[in-house]
Amino acid sequence: MNKQSLFLRNKLLVICGPTATGKTRLALYLAKVFNGEIISADSRQVYQGMDIGTGKEWGQGVKIWGYDLVAPTQEFSVAHYAKIAREIIKDIWQRQKLPILVGGTGLYLEAVTAGFETLDVGRNQELRATLKNKSAHELFTILGHLDARKARSLNFSDKQNPRRLIRAIEVAQTRKVSKEKKPFKADILWIGLKAPRALLQKRIAERVEKRLEQGFEKEVEKLLEEGVSWQSQAMTSLGYRQWRDFLEGRETKKEAMLKWQKEEEKYAKRQMTWFRRNKKIKWFDISLGEKLKENVEKTVEKWYPSKDAEKN
Repeated sequence: MNKQSLFLRNKLLVICGPTATGKTRLALYLAKVFNGEIISADSRQVYQGMDIGTGKEWGQGVKIWGYDLVAPTQEFSVAHYAKIAREIIKDIWQRQKLPILVGGTGLYLEAVTAGFETLDVGRNQELRATLKNKSAHELFTILGHLDARKARSLNFSDKQNPRRLIRAIEVAQTRKVSKEKKPFKADILWIGLKAPRALLQKRIAERVEKRLEQGFEKEVEKLLEEGVSWQSQAMTSLGYRQWRDFLEGRETKKEAMLKWQKEEEKYAKRQMTWFRRNKKIKWFDISLGEKLKENVEKTVEKWYPSKDAEKN
């Protein structure tokens, strides 16, 4: 392996940003230009059979990892994801290609790139049994007593999510948690995609409508027929949980669709709040249109001179 190959070997490109900004589309383009493979960092796309609602895009000749990792009846944690993603990245390096980590799940991206201090905390089934029937408010109160700092850091969505609250309590009660993060040894280039609010709202609305046209309703019905319950972790995903009220007759299809759109908008706002904390991200506005690809490609080329490598 020549010097250039060794130089390129530990490179990791991350493309992040809020929902509906075209992250995967850009990643597919860059993968073709720079001989890369994609790893999805989307907590919804890990589930089998949940294709339309989660917006899986298939490779156009580019390998995409991270889809369909588990059945929708199974639970899946950030710890599971980080371990799998890091092994995939190492495999891509071994084959002298560029790994491109793509997604909007900030927790997944952080767990892979920076390490995450809760990854090694195992499940406490006895504790979970005592907490499973408590309300979100009760769980939040318990967490506040155990770890006030963690409780204050939660956003509104997390405060209403019993599963996440139970996990936070579990971690807070574990005395063996390492306080040191274990960063991934890689030269990482962070590319972020953003959009003006009006444009993002328009794209979210169009995408929800498109997914309904593609057969999202039938996808949900099939999952239910196959035994996936509304209580499963997978069915808390955006779109799926909003569709429940329509299928059970409490809302019209239009009401469910509008609720889905609004929740996607709120999610996009939370994503931007998360990503703004990362000062390493180089931001690009998608309203640039085709100029966006050119600008991002130039930025990547300075960091990953693959064309020079081909000449050597």
